[in-house]
Amino acid sequence: MISKEELLTVADNTGLTPNIIERDFVIGWLLAAINQNSNIAQLWAFKGGTCLKKCYFENYRFSADLDFTILDESQISETFLSEQFNSIASWLYDISGIEIPIDRMRFDIYSNPRERQSCQGRVYYGSYFSEGLHSLPRIKLDLSADELLVLPLSRQAVIHPYTDAPKDGFFIECYDYAEIFGEKVRALGERGRPRDLYDVINMFHHSHLPSSTMIQNILSQKCAYKGIGTPTLADLENHRDSMLRNWKPMLANQLPNLPKFEVYWDSLPEFFFWLEGRAIHH
Repeated sequence: MISKEELLTVADNTGLTPNIIERDFVIGWLLAAINQNSNIAQLWAFKGGTCLKKCYFENYRFSADLDFTILDESQISETFLSEQFNSIASWLYDISGIEIPIDRMRFDIYSNPRERQSCQGRVYYGSYFSEGLHSLPRIKLDLSADELLVLPLSRQAVIHPYTDAPKDGFFIECYDYAEIFGEKVRALGERGRPRDLYDVINMFHHSHLPSSTMIQNILSQKCAYKGIGTPTLADLENHRDSMLRNWKPMLANQLPNLPKFEVYWDSLPEFFFWLEGRAIHH
């Protein structure tokens, strides 16, 4: 386990709280532990905003959750997950010094609206900044087998800017960048959350922008699989007030400097023109 002083230094340098930095540190090692587990490493596809932060953008919003698509639905089982994470907890402590109390782990299995198995998991970890076992911080796991993968998985290095990073680094199987992009656009249209708007516009402005044809193809397949229409700018008007109201509550603790909501909202027309092939993004 790295020192408390190192975490405090990183917190000072980034302008974020020590708790956020410590969680980011633990997430890096937890991804390494998942990757070394031969039962799940090739069958768990890392995705979502935390994947963007840990695999694609070093300087990005700090997310607290780990989202995975599970390629073998039989693994969404409380018994199976408890066994694997008991092993993961042991490996983590031996390699990194991070403590994950096995009696505090929770894996709640439920059926989604399509009658497919999903899981909300909670993994607690020892912290320099907690005041005892009853106030331990946690990382939430969102596990689903009910997702359409359009592109092959991409093996990516995990961004872990701490002094205990192994010389050869960490790796994880994750969604291709374009797949995350298409998934984020679908999520933005379906649920209209501030973090989805933040992610979509940042991916749109990134220098490695995939073709609009590719994203439109991924998006249309994902929306068809979910039985929903492809989102439009007009659809998002229904979410504007909610996103504006929740912009600060949902994003302020993930960023050292929260950008204005209007900057992102006002980028949507250009994004949809590009997505629909009606304009060239510069």
